[in-house]
Amino acid sequence: MPQNLLEQLRKVTVVVADTGDMEAMEKFRPQDATTNPSLITAAAQMPQYQPIVDSVLKDARSELGASAAAQAVANLAFQRLAIAFGKKILEIVPGRVSTEVDARLSFDTEATVAQARKIIAEYRAAGVDRKRILIKIASTWEGIRAAEILEKEGIHCNLTLLFGLHQAVAAAEAGVTLISPFVGRILDWYKKDTGNDYQGAADPGVQSVTRVYNYFKKFGYKTVVMGASFRNIGEICELAGCDLLTISPQLLAELEATQGELPRKLSPEAAQTQPLEKIALDKATFDKMHAADRMAKEKLQEGIDGFTAALVKLESLLAQRLAELESRATAAV
Repeated sequence: MPQNLLEQLRKVTVVVADTGDMEAMEKFRPQDATTNPSLITAAAQMPQYQPIVDSVLKDARSELGASAAAQAVANLAFQRLAIAFGKKILEIVPGRVSTEVDARLSFDTEATVAQARKIIAEYRAAGVDRKRILIKIASTWEGIRAAEILEKEGIHCNLTLLFGLHQAVAAAEAGVTLISPFVGRILDWYKKDTGNDYQGAADPGVQSVTRVYNYFKKFGYKTVVMGASFRNIGEICELAGCDLLTISPQLLAELEATQGELPRKLSPEAAQTQPLEKIALDKATFDKMHAADRMAKEKLQEGIDGFTAALVKLESLLAQRLAELESRATAAV
């Protein structure tokens, strides 16, 4: 009996679920899972996860006290919510979960390090080994420097919102565990900028991840590549063989429902044959390459702004929910 595309993909690539929806994870049983502020905000609004939200809010109120402002309680709760979802996710997946640092700290190395340490401490207090956690940090120069500090402390990092080779090389030089180049968002930018459509190997997002993967394997970096943000299964098929791919439940279902051959496209052996030159990267070179890469510069800032907006929305939703809970409690007295 022929295998579907998802079964074949699992043979050459670690499949990760890109969702905050635990029901979807239970269905597809990925090795790892990733979340981000947008996914957590969406999951927090699903009725089936309301008990998790309510529990986090009550704990935050208890910790800060009755006199604390609702906004302060909501802010603490939003930080804890991603961890609460992460703990639930780790009951389902056998591997790791990525938990993101506040996007508003993307250009602050010290604050990013401090929050990452708090996240790890929260997981540790819940009995979760730090080996099962990846701290997600935006791929700014400051974020990469924070990840370098954390990796030396044994805290593993996932550098996200990654669009350019300069970001990838800087992360690898910093000894980061994993990077998440955003395939679909790169495609979105080029389609809008040129008015052209791109398919298969011509997809700029596919080409970007292929170039990064080949660079890492050719020059022996330990940092692994996890393609992310897919728009269609064609992009996924073109990256078969990548170390990891994080895929939405919708596209996982489509892969599972599709029969056909799935040839391996990326491999360490093929990477060795690529005519690539090693880049010497310091901050000045990083800044110069970033300024010259209009797509990477625009998409990084857009991504940070988008995740920030999702966090603001989540804090507002949590403040509203807290008011509802406390109103009910008062009425019941």
